[in-house]
Amino acid sequence: MSSPSAAPPAPNNLKRIVAASLIGTTIEWYDFFLYGSAAALVFNELFFPESDPLVGTLLSFLTYAVGFAARPIGALVFGHYGDRLGRKKLLVLSLLMMGGATFAIGLLPTHATVGSMAPVLLTVLRLVQGFALGGEWGGAVLLVSEHGDARRRGFWASWPQTGAPAGQLLATGVLALLTAVLSESAFGAWGWRIPFLLSGVLVIVGLWIRLSVDESPVFQQALKRAEARKADAPAERLPLVAVLTHHWRDVLVAMGARMAENISYYVITAFILVYATTSAGVSKQTALNAVLIASALHFAVIPAWGALSDRWGRRPVYLIGAVGVGLWMFPFFALIDTGGFGALLLAVTVGLVMHGAMYAPQAAFFSEMFATRMRYSGASIGAQFASVAAGAPAPLIATALLSDYGTSTPISLYVIAASLLTVVAILAAKETRHRDLADVSPEAEDVVPAPVRAEAAAKDARAL
Repeated sequence: MSSPSAAPPAPNNLKRIVAASLIGTTIEWYDFFLYGSAAALVFNELFFPESDPLVGTLLSFLTYAVGFAARPIGALVFGHYGDRLGRKKLLVLSLLMMGGATFAIGLLPTHATVGSMAPVLLTVLRLVQGFALGGEWGGAVLLVSEHGDARRRGFWASWPQTGAPAGQLLATGVLALLTAVLSESAFGAWGWRIPFLLSGVLVIVGLWIRLSVDESPVFQQALKRAEARKADAPAERLPLVAVLTHHWRDVLVAMGARMAENISYYVITAFILVYATTSAGVSKQTALNAVLIASALHFAVIPAWGALSDRWGRRPVYLIGAVGVGLWMFPFFALIDTGGFGALLLAVTVGLVMHGAMYAPQAAFFSEMFATRMRYSGASIGAQFASVAAGAPAPLIATALLSDYGTSTPISLYVIAASLLTVVAILAAKETRHRDLADVSPEAEDVVPAPVRAEAAAKDARAL
């Protein structure tokens, strides 16, 4: 059965919805990336001081990876209730959980105070962060995708994606400022806590904006149809069951699509802080400044790539990014090895521009793959389950390869292999840019048999 799409929202209303999603995702990614930067810079000394420096960094990144392990659980839980109760309520909850965990990290005692309990507490809070972020992404991109104008869905849905570089920019900028004005000893003693505590203020702002927007009209229409059919039809399957029954291929495509995108991003933005400072002899401040500037350019190119996906299609733009980031890896490390700031900045900037070509169309692409009443679950599961195999171990694997081989070559090959996997997934996918999000196929509806669906369709037509 299909239903007509909701009328496009007024421009001001759509902009408010985009702003609510963008600010919320920026805050959540700020919290998440802040941990990654701190893991590379100070957590090895504060929470694992008895280890060799590189081993301490590995242990620090291991707690970083734990957050990714919780993301699929968050995707399952938030996806289930987001498909049953709506996108907005779950987005408010995810923001509260992420902000609270990040604020609590800023209050944690270190190893010097409570011994081995310190890394345990750090790991628990990292799990809460991962759980919250696992539910955040799907809801944020769906809220915009389901409100926006179908002709420009790629552009509008790409704005919540800019929350990642905006959060990276904010987190890296705060850390860069603190390392610039504080001595290394002061930063290690108490300065690192400041950006975590700032999260409390950001969450208040994010909640105020996020509570002001309306629920997705596409979801509301689907919910009304489901409620109208309850008397005549069997109960809906659980969203997870429905997704795995009718959209298992789309889930696999989404997971494959995320491999190059996720792995390359964490190598370029998190692992670089280790590689540049230990192998290339670059100072922490210089490395942070390069990531800071490149993140600003990354923020700017994502909407442009999103707009191109409306014109060219999701698949062509995504392929440009997947192929580009694979080809860039050897030049990427060669530029960093020169030790010059300009070369370092060029390496990170080009890498993030290529990453943006994958990340920008991803929101609309994944949203268009799934039916409305299982879209939150489907998009979240595809995106977050991939993060366990991709982004979670990426800094850990890269650091281990550097430790074992003492060269960047195996790290480049690691990213290239991920790029090849993503290219295969995108080539296997169907183009989705012309799909109507309110159009639900009989296979995807997963609610009632065909005769009952036909009767429901007739009722909907009479009601209109």
